[in-house]
Amino acid sequence: MADMAAQPSAEAAVQAEDEGFYHEAALNAAWTGSRLAIGGLTFLFGCFAFAYFYLRSLDSAARWRGSGYVHPSLWMGTTIMFLALLSAGVHYFGLQRIKAGHKATWQIDSLVAMALGLAAVAMQIYQLAVLPFPPGSSGYSSLFTGFYPVLLTIQFAVLIWLEILLARSRFIPAMSFVEQPPTITEIYSVQRFQASVSAFSTIWNYLALVAVFFWFLFYAL
Repeated sequence: MADMAAQPSAEAAVQAEDEGFYHEAALNAAWTGSRLAIGGLTFLFGCFAFAYFYLRSLDSAARWRGSGYVHPSLWMGTTIMFLALLSAGVHYFGLQRIKAGHKATWQIDSLVAMALGLAAVAMQIYQLAVLPFPPGSSGYSSLFTGFYPVLLTIQFAVLIWLEILLARSRFIPAMSFVEQPPTITEIYSVQRFQASVSAFSTIWNYLALVAVFFWFLFYAL
């Protein structure tokens, strides 16, 4: 009888150990995955930055800007950049609030951040539709019309991630962010959710910095 009672206990201990291992792996994957994504995106955006400085310095046959060049709307480009920055800032504030146990505040801030991000994406689409120069007419125009579709597509994809996080948050009780949940499964669920939110914030902040950097290249220089 003692052996029969000990066997389920040993199996439960092994199962708990396995669950703990996979839980730690999930937390590490969220942290590592977001950093690897930033590394990959840096290579992608670095291609545009390299092409910008190379073509600008080369300026073969004065084709960097081309004849009859008209600068894209400065106020629109600046507004897009500020919307991206504001969206990242609002969500970062919400991240600090959910870490302090305020789920509802994070949800509101995330909705605001999503609205600001979608506004930035929509303005980029409109800007590309009304450009004062034809795509490919110069080195500048080729890079401009190549970079911003890539950026807005990535921004939109990351905003879908935020929407998924908002949907997931509906099924986690607000009290779970204030007090320790009663079961280990609920504890793991909350910790994984918080890790995903932190990973999103890291990538969204990075994309905001990318928007600022390329605004400087395309509008300030």
